[in-house]
Amino acid sequence: MNRYVKQAIIAIFFAAQLGAAWWLYRPMTATQDLGAEIALERYGFYLKECAKECGIDFVHQSPQQLDKQLKHIEPIIASMGAAVSVVDFDRDGWPDLYVVTSIEGGKNRLYRNLGNGKFEDVAEQVGLADLNIEGSGVCQGAIWGDFDNDGFEDVLIYKWGKPELFRNDGGKRFVNVSEQAGLPAWVNANAAIWVDYDCDGKLDLLIAGYWPDDVNLWKLTTTRMMPSSFEFAENGGRTYLLRNLGNGRFEDVTDAVGINSTRWTLGLAAADLCGTGYPDIIFANDYGKSEFFCNKQGKRFEQIGQYTRIGETPKSGMNASFGDLFNRGSFCIYISNITEPGNLVQHNNLWVPEKSKPGEAPRYTNLATDLKVADGGWSWAAQFGDLNNDGYLDLYLTNGYISADPGDNYWYEYGLIAGGNKEIISDAKNWPPIRGRSLGGFQRKCLWMNRRGAFSDVAQGVGVTDTFDGRAVALVDLWNRGVLDVVVANQNGPLLIYKNQVAPGRNWVQLELEGKRSNRSAIGALVRVYWIMNGEAKIQEQVQVVTGGNAYASQNMRRLHFGLGEEAKIQKVVIQWPSGEKQVLSEVGINQLHRIVEPVP
Repeated sequence: MNRYVKQAIIAIFFAAQLGAAWWLYRPMTATQDLGAEIALERYGFYLKECAKECGIDFVHQSPQQLDKQLKHIEPIIASMGAAVSVVDFDRDGWPDLYVVTSIEGGKNRLYRNLGNGKFEDVAEQVGLADLNIEGSGVCQGAIWGDFDNDGFEDVLIYKWGKPELFRNDGGKRFVNVSEQAGLPAWVNANAAIWVDYDCDGKLDLLIAGYWPDDVNLWKLTTTRMMPSSFEFAENGGRTYLLRNLGNGRFEDVTDAVGINSTRWTLGLAAADLCGTGYPDIIFANDYGKSEFFCNKQGKRFEQIGQYTRIGETPKSGMNASFGDLFNRGSFCIYISNITEPGNLVQHNNLWVPEKSKPGEAPRYTNLATDLKVADGGWSWAAQFGDLNNDGYLDLYLTNGYISADPGDNYWYEYGLIAGGNKEIISDAKNWPPIRGRSLGGFQRKCLWMNRRGAFSDVAQGVGVTDTFDGRAVALVDLWNRGVLDVVVANQNGPLLIYKNQVAPGRNWVQLELEGKRSNRSAIGALVRVYWIMNGEAKIQEQVQVVTGGNAYASQNMRRLHFGLGEEAKIQKVVIQWPSGEKQVLSEVGINQLHRIVEPVP
């Protein structure tokens, strides 16, 4: 046998060994798209992107033609704004989608769900399309809530510019009531939520600024408008807590109640975390520490971030969302940050509550690294939801900052400016030109599947393969099938619709709440489901909250979705209404949507 034949045999032998090793390893990794059939067997669900099939062709555009003094770093400045929110604006039982674009003259879309798998854009005809008018700023996001308690969801559009409030006129059209409502004249906002902070049955507004209010990005009076620090910046936009007076008007009570944050806020979330019956508020802040505002009986707020540990370490907070990950009846808090090996390793935070007494402010331990949900790249929005209906909440994360030249990046220059002193950092003219380079671009999304408290990233395996610059994400049962679909808004990219297919035999229940003494949208209501699954004796408990917007530039569907696993039987459902009313339901059928109206004593 000559040496060439021997070399060929050896090469074939090693190739076979490598092939066998790859095949054995392949089922244990989530980096291969295994296809729908195998994904259903292995993970219990599969996501198929179908936006175009649904008639959705939206592509976000970032702000352009900013002040010429920002031209050298315009992609960095104009890197936010892709948002998505879910609403049934016409009350036909089918969830609709609202998305904003951020370019002057660009038009937003309101996609009405036709109930047959298709959507039609009705934004123009109802009056919610043309909101990026020159001189009024550009849209950054939208949140829905029934502020006048007439049964139809109204909407606040927050902008780098003039915030605008629209009253829903019977699901037929939207009327701009911004001036009558008394909204601020100009807020460079990247976060806002509806919250009934005083539990008086009327929805209030919380709007958090990013850039200071006196900054007009198209007409600068000074270039000294950047954060004063990459860790402790407090020169951002101010926060507005606007109390609903019930007559179509709001009053600014920010200073009176003690919410005095001027950090660079990108994420807001509210829920009763301290067990007092009033919603507390989490601020996820860029260039600094996150903040925890404890609600003191609806009269004032106390900033206790240091006590809870959530405000201990400065990072680049962009998202705040809640999830009962271990079915213990308490919320974990997920705050996203930036991680780029070799450049900036902050890691995302998963704050898990320690045991505390009722009415006592909780303390948290960060278990993101231990549970393997820390490294998400340049992370943005994250949402908790049971995507495979196995009874445990999973976690979907968007990421990616600026995808430009794949062969060149801006990390070195970014590090230089980050290490500068206050005078250097805060002046935009000192920031090095980006010149078409990438910064945290082309990143793969993360979808961490919850295996009873242990997490693994299965994104690639279940069909999530896009590398767009993700921003917002919303979870919604678009086809009323009892599964959560995923909608993703991308910066300068398309709106993605991931239709979910769940393995058979997995049970679920959905609850849609309507307040009477509480606000009509039931925002702030806590719902606890107690059930038995998989034939086990142990009773599971999971709590969820009806939100008025959360995560980054996102809002999920109003109804709550609970996956129940196999062989499920609900023991009871307990609802803590914002009014203080407690309701217990003992006979709740599975695989159904239950519409529940708050009882009035």
